[in-house]
Amino acid sequence: MTAHSDLDSAVASYQGGAFEYLPKPFDVDEAVALTKRALAHALEQREQVAEQVMEDSTEIIGEAPAMQEVFRAIGRLSRSSISVLINGESGTGKELVAHALHAQSSRGKGPMIEVNCAAIPSELIESELFGHVKGAFTSAIKDKAGRFESANGGTLFLDEIGDMSLSAQAKVLRALQEQKIQRVGSDKDIKVDVRVLAATNKDLIHEIKEGRFREDLYHRLAVILIDVPGLNQRKEDIPELVAHFCSQIAAEQGAPIKTFDQKAIRLIESFDWTGNIRELRNVVERLIILGGSNITEEEVHLFAQKK
Repeated sequence: MTAHSDLDSAVASYQGGAFEYLPKPFDVDEAVALTKRALAHALEQREQVAEQVMEDSTEIIGEAPAMQEVFRAIGRLSRSSISVLINGESGTGKELVAHALHAQSSRGKGPMIEVNCAAIPSELIESELFGHVKGAFTSAIKDKAGRFESANGGTLFLDEIGDMSLSAQAKVLRALQEQKIQRVGSDKDIKVDVRVLAATNKDLIHEIKEGRFREDLYHRLAVILIDVPGLNQRKEDIPELVAHFCSQIAAEQGAPIKTFDQKAIRLIESFDWTGNIRELRNVVERLIILGGSNITEEEVHLFAQKK
């Protein structure tokens, strides 16, 4: 609302993000109607952001309310380079959320470098992350850049960060705080511009209490927390996921797309999916290999190996 209904005021209002402005004096009914239109517009824009996230991240599927919360979080963070901690059970698709966060951000055209902290021996993790100089250790025959340097201008995704050694955690904390790293065996600082996304299937609060994870690093990473729901929390998404995997597996194998009848789908929905999306895909692939062109309830009983 403004008492100065001139061009400069109008331009300043819209540049500041206003939906509309009302010059004084104004009619109350007009103000209410305008507010309703603004709210409707805001809801439409929010839905478009969620749809755009799903379109641009075709591997992320989900109509369930729990997944819509994930989509909203990705949408809200689309203009941010802030650190995010992604929580979720094994097999829920945490890495897909990380890819969507990167793709939707201003760093989307930059590199996204992934590090599985659980797959790298603790004695090598620091060299992998920060690089090393020649002679730093026995097999260091030449200088080598680490993953932080490779991700410069983009995103570094630290998967299963709960398995990272405490010494590496201290260096990651420094890199986040100061935006610079040192290669193993060197005291020279190297400036880096990296957004760090991290994921874990562990309870990091418990890990902190047990002395296995640094509390200061946790608070630095968990500026924003995204909880990826397990499949048992979003069973209404199973039919769409099954159809997606059928198409995906058929393309990989160069084979016709198989289908599942409704009784087969209902039986699959009744299972306990402790292995989450990864387990569901494995079961679908097994059924496609062993079943007929239209997978039946009996074939699910025979081949799914689920109770």
